[in-house]
Amino acid sequence: MNIDVSSPSADGTTEVVEVLLADRSYPIVIGRGVSTDSSLIARHLKPGRAALVTSEVVGALYLAPVTAALAAAGIEAVPIVLPDGEQHKNWQVLNTVFDHLIEHRCDRRTPVIALGGGVIGDMAGFAAATWQRGVPFVQIPTTLLAQVDSSVGGKTAINHPQGKNMIGAFHQPGLVLADTALLDTLPDRELSAGLAEVIKYGLIRDTAFLDWLEPNLAKLLARDPAALAYAVRRSCEHKAEVVAADEREAGLRETLNLGHTFGHAVETGVGYGEWLHGEAVAAGTVLAAAMSARLGWLGEGEVGRVRRLFALARLPVEPPPMPAARWLDLMGHDKKVRGGRIRLVLLKGLGHAVTTGDYDPAALDATLAEVAGHG
Repeated sequence: MNIDVSSPSADGTTEVVEVLLADRSYPIVIGRGVSTDSSLIARHLKPGRAALVTSEVVGALYLAPVTAALAAAGIEAVPIVLPDGEQHKNWQVLNTVFDHLIEHRCDRRTPVIALGGGVIGDMAGFAAATWQRGVPFVQIPTTLLAQVDSSVGGKTAINHPQGKNMIGAFHQPGLVLADTALLDTLPDRELSAGLAEVIKYGLIRDTAFLDWLEPNLAKLLARDPAALAYAVRRSCEHKAEVVAADEREAGLRETLNLGHTFGHAVETGVGYGEWLHGEAVAAGTVLAAAMSARLGWLGEGEVGRVRRLFALARLPVEPPPMPAARWLDLMGHDKKVRGGRIRLVLLKGLGHAVTTGDYDPAALDATLAEVAGHG
């Protein structure tokens, strides 16, 4: 799916990254103001109705202007406002989305639009994947984490009390509008959380990007428009390339989960919503780096560099203390587990990630023992 960018965003710097999936290819349009560009919307959505799913906080800021842009494109928005937070990413709240779709008689031609961060994208996407066996889906991500990662690639899910994102479906969007202007109102903590996923791309496959990030993290934290636009574009290029090569996470795409097996254990263990996803991923990636060093794959200097990167991004580099047995139990629910074996994404050098279950279990035990605390 190609896009005409003759009508650029407000500052004239619209960029497009294509996710190439044959007849299901779609563009990620990056730029300031693209979420309210009615001519852009009109090129991708037919006149009619659309279910617009958002959260209470995001809706208070952006529901009205996005609704107005949709109306200018000939689309009537059916607003569906959900409570905020990871703790609400469950069956009960998802069912309220279906309640609205039924009430408003939305059919198989009614697209679902996600206006929000990763939680809203996951909830709206899962609803789109399952409502009448699948309807069109559009992502308008409002957090840095969603713009660089979760809005791209079609992974949708809700949480189970014993495991994050355990119930879900692959359902690709037809369009992603990554409006960097929406990051102006993002809380500092959420901005830092998004940087965890940005740093991840450098660690797993792009040392040149890593070299750029180190001196530019201060600019990103200060919301420098040019730095943010570059970080979003480069991250999306990596995500698009990986998804095109491995849509269903059979191999290469698993490397995008660096730090996530440890991180998801943190999120579940302390209670959904206590740690932001990016915060848990940052601490989890430091653990993955430490374990990689125990296996002889990273030097101590490289582990120190990983810690410094996340610290510069104002992210935690130590997880909360949990008993080692609790860590192993939670990690045992990870989606990469095969035959009861916990498979991990580790680093065989910076810029070279691998997914493996073929490691010395003593290395994992020693890594967890250091952070187990006295629980």
